[in-house]
Amino acid sequence: MPIPVEASSKKRKSSKNAGAPSKRRAVADEDGFADTLSTIQELENQIAESRKHYNNIATLISMLNVEESAEKPELAVAVSLCRVFSRLIAAGNFTESSRAAENEKIVAAWLKERCLEYQRGLFAIMRKADTASQVTALTLSMRLVKERITHIPGADHNVWATLFKDIFEAIVEADEGQDLRSEFVTKFVKEYEDVRFHTFGQISEYASARRSSDTLETLISILSACDDVPGEGHEFENFFTNPEAKNKRILSVHGHKKRAQEAWLAILRNNISQSQRKSLLRIMVHNIEPWFTRPELLMDFLTDSYNEGGAISLLALSGLFYLISEKNLDYPQFYDKLYSLLDADLLHSKHRSRFFRLLNTFLASTHLPATLVASFIKRLSRLALNAPPSAIVAIVPFIYNLFKSHPACTFVMHREIRDKERAAEVAKEGMDDPFDPAETNPTLTKAIDSSIWEIESLQSHYHPNVAAIARIISEQFTKQAYNLEDFLDHTYQGMAQAELGSGERPMKKIPVVEYQIPKRIFTDRLLEEDGGLDSGPGAFMRGLWDFS
Repeated sequence: MPIPVEASSKKRKSSKNAGAPSKRRAVADEDGFADTLSTIQELENQIAESRKHYNNIATLISMLNVEESAEKPELAVAVSLCRVFSRLIAAGNFTESSRAAENEKIVAAWLKERCLEYQRGLFAIMRKADTASQVTALTLSMRLVKERITHIPGADHNVWATLFKDIFEAIVEADEGQDLRSEFVTKFVKEYEDVRFHTFGQISEYASARRSSDTLETLISILSACDDVPGEGHEFENFFTNPEAKNKRILSVHGHKKRAQEAWLAILRNNISQSQRKSLLRIMVHNIEPWFTRPELLMDFLTDSYNEGGAISLLALSGLFYLISEKNLDYPQFYDKLYSLLDADLLHSKHRSRFFRLLNTFLASTHLPATLVASFIKRLSRLALNAPPSAIVAIVPFIYNLFKSHPACTFVMHREIRDKERAAEVAKEGMDDPFDPAETNPTLTKAIDSSIWEIESLQSHYHPNVAAIARIISEQFTKQAYNLEDFLDHTYQGMAQAELGSGERPMKKIPVVEYQIPKRIFTDRLLEEDGGLDSGPGAFMRGLWDFS
């Protein structure tokens, strides 16, 4: 305690009760806390009674216990000081008139300096203290924002640009501040439209400089929580403070969207990590693009992501297609790039079902050329040869639906050679597939001249479900279309469990693993009847590994 009498009395109590039982020590602690509250209340009451006790403000600030470390602040002092400054602001003690006496100006300047000192203490608490203290400091700081704007004429812009800026930076930079940021978003940002408006501005300004990955993650979490985009007819009514009449931007939908747009652009232009890029692409359509008054500003970010390849390209598809379909933006190589995404990694990706949903939308138009659609059919058929069963059961119904919506491609399904001599020659010697898998342009792959023999070969697949679904290509197309949602979320584990069941269904035929069981594989010595060390079932495996 900064007051000498209080500090010495506290020491005497602690030494007196050092060896006392725990119950007596608890009583002593309660008495000490009660004495501290009594002292705080007395100092506060004296400030309210007379200006000659204004020095008590400095005494209370020294009792706040934030000079060396703000980890264990005196919250009772912080609350008391908030009441003190709120009363002084409401009474007009922070307002200087041109006719005021010199001593009045000195007092007002001194009070402002003490208030700034108190605010810095609250910011230190938000950065370093425990969760409960951080939330309390946030509440007290926002109370000062409201009091200043309400009772000091013309302070609106200055308070948001200075005091609120410091509050926002303390929230972002707080140690272990997840609960503090959650409280800020829930109680202030999502609740009050003026706080949200100025939060967008602070994010834009803060992210304009290069920030660390953790800091950007914090900004993204705050900004993505603002997912309630105001519509054209939205009326702004719920404000934390009464906004100035001349600030028309805060009362317009366009003003809010423009602020949010600037905030998102500042983050997208920063040094975001790959994981953050993926997270942003996942929420692009629903959380980010609706805030943009000029969606074309996202084109560079989305095209760069689309051209990167892999999972990033898959995630960028939905945002890019939104700009193409809804905002009429042009991307000439869209289908060429889409075709290049069809590779073996795609069918093993966790984003596979998301890609097939989008691909179904992209290829739905009946105005697409048959050569292009046939290339996608053939590419998927070729990939199905090495795909996991859970992917094959989605590919076959997908191809079926493409044939139904693009009848010009049905020649690829079953191609007959009408020339009998040529047919006999092919039956004897076989033929080359005209499809060019190395061609990157889907209109030049010659897939329309090929056939989907790959799907027919899958009718002999080891997994019975795959073999059964592959046979639909060889049957009559009586079904209008398959519902892809019934097939997209299959996994290998789920299919295996469905096949094995609870063990009640007997296995009709034991699957053959080896047609001939070898006597040995890795042994160094073979029996004489096996032909010595250089022959026999173990010789091939020893040639692949060095067992010395």
